[in-house]
Amino acid sequence: MGAIVANDLKTKGIKAIEDALLGQLEAPVSVRGQVKYVVMSDQQYQYLRECELEAALAESRTDLAGGRFVKETVAHHIKRLKQINQSAE
Repeated sequence: MGAIVANDLKTKGIKAIEDALLGQLEAPVSVRGQVKYVVMSDQQYQYLRECELEAALAESRTDLAGGRFVKETVAHHIKRLKQINQSAE
């Protein structure tokens, strides 16, 4: 996977990103020899977000099917959250 060097971003701008994304979905950006960031097209980003949402939905469905949920009023929920926060302090 071809990395974009931070200096290329300074000199070439967006063209460096466009070139790096030719033939690959994501491109690492290295700063002083270490990968610090990853760039991708908006289309790839939206796809990954959709995957995250699908995974969260599947996890929620599994929890519901397994009975791992709490049914309570808003007031009880807030009270429970406050108790959790107090015990974490």
